[in-house]
Amino acid sequence: VQLVESGGGSVQAGGSLRLSCARSRDIRSLCMAWFRQTPGKEREEVAGIDSDGSTSYADSVKGRFTISQDNAKKIAYLQMNSLKVEDTAMYYCAAEVGPCWYLLQDPSRFQYWGQGTQVTVS
Repeated sequence: VQLVESGGGSVQAGGSLRLSCARSRDIRSLCMAWFRQTPGKEREEVAGIDSDGSTSYADSVKGRFTISQDNAKKIAYLQMNSLKVEDTAMYYCAAEVGPCWYLLQDPSRFQYWGQGTQVTVS
């Protein structure tokens, strides 16, 4: 599965961005997720969505970010509202077969990754 992210950019604090992750094909029971990483820090979970539509979020983004997907288009989205300076990071889309609740505990459990898209909040 190839993943291609888009939608990153620069925005002022309080603004919004929507990230997209297009996948090359579908696999049953796929967990789609977003992670982020800043220099010198480990990659951290942002949100995940299972094939049945169940979602999970990191506490730091709950109530501000929404993950969704359009299965017909094979695209996962991350709507980011009320952005904060601390949301600045490289955002990565990831995919793997299995339940998100398990996979999100460790980024190394994901086999498929996008190239990343930069989000800068000032």
